[in-house]
Amino acid sequence: MARLDEVKEILNSLRVAFSIIIGVLVVLVGVLINKEKASEIDIYFWMGLVFVLLLSFSLIIVVKSILKHIREIRDL
Repeated sequence: MARLDEVKEILNSLRVAFSIIIGVLVVLVGVLINKEKASEIDIYFWMGLVFVLLLSFSLIIVVKSILKHIREIRDL
């Protein structure tokens, strides 16, 4: 039973991380769209774009990890 509780706690932490990443992505994409509309394509725009790409890749990793832990709970 202890292993099940540990996996559930990890899964909850991953779900929180997923929510935070989605929130940051929404805000950051909104800011980038506003900068593009105002024709403010500067270094901060490009840095934000790179950060969006990094967050997108980290989101994929978190989702894969969530799925792995869900399968692990199913096997316990």
